[in-house]
Amino acid sequence: MQTPVLKPTAARNETFAGVTYHIEGDLVPVLRLELKDVPVYFEHYILLWKDLNVQIGVRPMTGGMKRILAGMPFFLTEVRGPGQISFSRDGAGQIFAIHLGAGERIDMREHQFLAATGNVEYGFMRMKGVANMLLGGTGFFVDHFTAQHGDGIVWVHGYGNVFEVNLAPGEKIDIEPGGWIYKDPSVTMETQFQKFSTGLFASAASFVWNRFTGPGRVGIQSMYVHMPTAE
Repeated sequence: MQTPVLKPTAARNETFAGVTYHIEGDLVPVLRLELKDVPVYFEHYILLWKDLNVQIGVRPMTGGMKRILAGMPFFLTEVRGPGQISFSRDGAGQIFAIHLGAGERIDMREHQFLAATGNVEYGFMRMKGVANMLLGGTGFFVDHFTAQHGDGIVWVHGYGNVFEVNLAPGEKIDIEPGGWIYKDPSVTMETQFQKFSTGLFASAASFVWNRFTGPGRVGIQSMYVHMPTAE
């Protein structure tokens, strides 16, 4: 298996899917977008600053009650240009973009999404049991982003530094449950429990892993922040 590779920590004048974007800063990075005709939606509390010409509206989500009970966003904010807008999350880490061709999808851990172009469909699925050791038995949500009607972008925030590994067909990697950020839909995920074989507490202690099997990409973050989750 290849060694996970550090993703670029900055971007300047990157253009894709009708949007030019910049990723700047070190400890707490900032995403700056140059908007024209393509709308962008995001979680409202990450907005840092905007031009006066940028228009703000609301993008409702489906499955609202399930999302509210799980502490997930029910409404998203949508902006339209022309003009510039900037986002930042309150946490040390790394911002990066995932470019999606028409019809492509990316699966992502909850609370890692930053923003996306308007033609990217946002869905979700609850994963019970995969992160029980992390979240006290509640499980967690995996978000799905699919580019429709052309190319799209999803911008993501990872805590600490972000690495990517590209798994060959049948290739596997075990990742601490809080350590993964995103995966291709072709990558499968299952929970593994590994008990200690020796030592005083061997019968009562164990490691918990999320095991990913290729083919496809998996994103890994070097730090994890526990987000509040409704019981």
